[in-house]
This record gives sequence, structure tokens and C-alpha cells, in this order.
Amino acid sequence: MSRSLAPPSPGALRACMSRFATGITVVTYAGEGGPRGATMNSFTSVSADPALVLVSVARRARCHDQLIDSSFCVNILGAEQEPLARLFAGAQGATEPRWATAARVPRLTNPLAWVECEPWQAYDGGDHTLLVGRVTDLGHRDGDALTYAWSRFGTAAESTDGIEHLI
Repeated sequence: MSRSLAPPSPGALRACMSRFATGITVVTYAGEGGPRGATMNSFTSVSADPALVLVSVARRARCHDQLIDSSFCVNILGAEQEPLARLFAGAQGATEPRWATAARVPRLTNPLAWVECEPWQAYDGGDHTLLVGRVTDLGHRDGDALTYAWSRFGTAAESTDGIEHLI
């Protein structure tokens, strides 16, 4: 039995990866003309010491060039913030972002969690750039998380049974 070594098509890879449930973030930064943001679900923590996180930014995204050497904030959205996810993904809607006034880097008001970063390193990731940021500040609140799987938004309920303390 032989297997093809041909790389998967971009569509096949997207279809496969759509089965991987993620959270939803809006990465915000100071852009030309004011605060800007983009919806991203490729986000992960990298290191606890030093505190580092990674976001994957499409090279063709309008925000790409402005984010490379900029401080940024990863806003992890709560379940009720789906309209913001859609807005920052380019959809037209009635939702207007509200910005935290005391933040050093543009940040949305009341995300489920937020991670403020300074640029650490940028790596070639094919048609994306992998931006690693050094965490300079963070915060969180209680609530359900906005998720994305099967190319649809969903909700992950906040645990109330203490499982999070076992991790």
C-alpha cells in the first residue's frame, strides 16, 4: 500500500482544522488613525518564564504589516461577544467596539480575558507570520467563552465543578 506524499490542498487543510475547537480572540493594536483589531483564533501560550504568547497573522491581512513590530492586546472573547468577533472579521453590523480608556495598548472593554504584549519575535509561518509577544499585563473575568469549531461559533460554559483546579 502506498500513500501520496502530495501536500494537502488549502481547502482540505481548512476542513480538517475546522474540527479543532478554539477560542476566539480579537487582537487589537494602535493603527493608523486610531485603535484597530482583527479576529483571530490561532492563539496560544508559549512560555510561562518568560511569559510569552503567540498569534498567527495571515500575510494578506490588512493588519499584518502594522502588527509586526507593534505592541498588541489579545482580547479573549466571552460567549456574548460574537458580534464583536464578526465585526473584526470584516462583517458589517450594528455593533461598535468600545475601547478601554486606561489601557496602554488599545483593548476592548470587558473581554473574558486580555493579554497585553510587546513584540518579542516574528517567525515565518508560510502564508502567515507567527508573532510571539512578551506579556506585559493581563486580566480576566468570570463568564462563558466564545468558541469556534466546525466553522461555527459556539459556547464553552465556565466550569463550576472545580475541574480547572486539576490542570
